[in-house]
Amino acid sequence: MFQDSPALRVVLIGLGPVGVRFAEELLPEIATGRVTLTIVGAETHEPYNRVLVAEYATGELERDDLAIADLSELRAAGADVVTGVRATSLDRGAREVELSDGRRLAYDRVVLATGARAIVPTLDGLEHLGPDDSGLDLALTSGVCVLRTPEDAEHVRGVVATGGRVVVLGAGVLGIELALLLARAGAVPQVAHFGPMPMPRQLDRGSASVLAAALETAGVHVVPHTRAEAIIARDEGDGVRRFRALVSSDGRRIEGDLLVLSCGVRARTELAETAGLRVDRGVLVDARLRSWTDPDIHAIGDCAHVFEHGGDPTLLHEAHVPGGPSGLIGPGWRQAEWLARALRAELDGLEAMPFAEDVPGVVALKAEQVDLVSAGDVSADPFAPVPAGETAPGVAMWADPQHGTYVKMVSRDGVLTGFVSVGMPRTAAELSVLYARAGELPADRSLLLRLDADEDQGPIATGRDATVCVCNGVTAGAIEDAVDDGCETVADVGRCTRAGTGCGGCRARIAELISAREVAPA
Repeated sequence: MFQDSPALRVVLIGLGPVGVRFAEELLPEIATGRVTLTIVGAETHEPYNRVLVAEYATGELERDDLAIADLSELRAAGADVVTGVRATSLDRGAREVELSDGRRLAYDRVVLATGARAIVPTLDGLEHLGPDDSGLDLALTSGVCVLRTPEDAEHVRGVVATGGRVVVLGAGVLGIELALLLARAGAVPQVAHFGPMPMPRQLDRGSASVLAAALETAGVHVVPHTRAEAIIARDEGDGVRRFRALVSSDGRRIEGDLLVLSCGVRARTELAETAGLRVDRGVLVDARLRSWTDPDIHAIGDCAHVFEHGGDPTLLHEAHVPGGPSGLIGPGWRQAEWLARALRAELDGLEAMPFAEDVPGVVALKAEQVDLVSAGDVSADPFAPVPAGETAPGVAMWADPQHGTYVKMVSRDGVLTGFVSVGMPRTAAELSVLYARAGELPADRSLLLRLDADEDQGPIATGRDATVCVCNGVTAGAIEDAVDDGCETVADVGRCTRAGTGCGGCRARIAELISAREVAPA
């Protein structure tokens, strides 16, 4: 695009962490007049980090700690920010976005960063009381929430302050993290879930068993094999029905003062669907993050299902395609950054390389009571028979359930393809580095286990190139340099490098690096 061409009109729908990151990355082009950016956010308050809402709910963080952007700064940089208003339709023919207040925004490109909504299961007695304050989700029976907004967190804070009983329905990563935070804050949490073990997507049977025991020790009671069927709610004289118990299909009652639904999320694709865009587990976009249906519409973050069809007519007509949104904030940020660079390249008459997620997903439980890290597929059974002509993956395991430790490493041709570690933080750190680099395991796998030996409690030998903050791709070296430049706290490092501002799982490691740097010899 030549310099005297009209500015590219971009409309961004969604003002969560991924949308904010895209806007920030595009600000230089706004300053030069090459791009005009209009941001549409349904919520009325300042953008916040939804990933850290549980920490706010349990008193680990304060409301200001959730902030991720100052809208006045975005406006001062030239972005037009519209809040408290929803995008109701995409008129692809007229190339306009229609808003709930009747305005219509002309666009050259639309970027959907609408995120995901919590799945609310069908339970007898659970009322849907109409739209909540944002107009995007449903308000539920008093005492029932999904913990996605600061308003949800306020309900939880009230129960935590009195040491109340909280029932968490769902034993995925977020449900387990919340329960551990609740226990540490003095509440009485119970986790009810369908199935025999917690975190079934990340764990094998052995690690799940060790985790379940660790949860009980930490004050979290786990109720497996719970097929939730109904809730009991009572009106205690003020005309408001309040949650009192969760009822399972076998008649069991789990009583509590609050029910938190942690049953997974689903991409917000309604706007895309009404516009006729192809969706599956999210808005289907190719390796350039363009809609399969309309290349002038992009999707990023939890609403984006990235899959390159390559013009394959079979895929184009399949009901379901592989993959889906990762549910992690790091990949969403990398999509936002890539798309801003791609638009910049287009304005320069260049073509960016296709987007590729080059940082494998590592799941680390954010809890001081339990150290758990998992990545890749760990379902391989080392004792299962191997069909003729196939080669079994390499599996190395260590288990000491009595002391709450477990490690399993899965490899192909010596290269680590999956692992899970419970109660072995130094081993987990080294395995995370190997996994991210697709590195080979040592021939003697037990060398990794010795990192957690009592006699070896020195700093983790990961090197300056090791990635500490997976969400933002920040290395140990970058954090050390930030400390050398005057950063004294985890918050300082976050402002300087963005490390620790995503899921928050690396904050303890950042604190270790700061302490080590402070005591290092000059």
